[in-house]
Amino acid sequence: MRRSREDSLKTRSRILVAARRVFARRGVSRTTLEQIAAAAGVTRGAIYGHFADKQALFQCMREQVKLPLVDVIDSLLIESADDPLTGVERFLAAVLHALASDAATRETFQILGFKCEYVDEIEADLKRQAERAAEFRARIERAYRRARRAGKLRRGITPRLAALETCGVPHGGGAAVAAGGPGRADARLRGGAGARPRARPARIAGEKKTECPGGSTGAPRT
Repeated sequence: MRRSREDSLKTRSRILVAARRVFARRGVSRTTLEQIAAAAGVTRGAIYGHFADKQALFQCMREQVKLPLVDVIDSLLIESADDPLTGVERFLAAVLHALASDAATRETFQILGFKCEYVDEIEADLKRQAERAAEFRARIERAYRRARRAGKLRRGITPRLAALETCGVPHGGGAAVAAGGPGRADARLRGGAGARPRARPARIAGEKKTECPGGSTGAPRT
């Protein structure tokens, strides 16, 4: 019985890996379950044994990356409640580190940003992503408001503007990957060979920047 469950989990994992690769190559709307099954070396029926349809498969693949990002936002910001900018910095460093170091995360971000046509059965997911993005932006904006009250936000920058710019960092990282592959992303996101990822929120002029350790967001990473 245990062996059967292990085999089932391996098959499920193989299907998810194959789906990610085929989605990245063909685009989500142009990919069929038959193509995913062929790439995974299983039958179409085996896919239905794990996923109700292509949307369910897509959703599971996406959640492998998206949920850890959401889960870590709160903990990082809460841990740095006395210094909200350090919390934002750690979050960004973890996101960029994950994009540069984890293949599954890179591929999923590429699919979401460049290979996902939000039509047909996937269209409803666009609203869900927009809701998550709004929630993330609100949390980051609250952090910047705390920073402003503490006198740590640079003059002329509003918490809302800082939050909007911060929200673009993960997407910019994904664009770097798509434009030049992991090697180029590593250089652009980590600031050079051997360097740790650095994130620079809008601190006041002259304040010492804190270098943040990279975190991982794969299944539990930013």
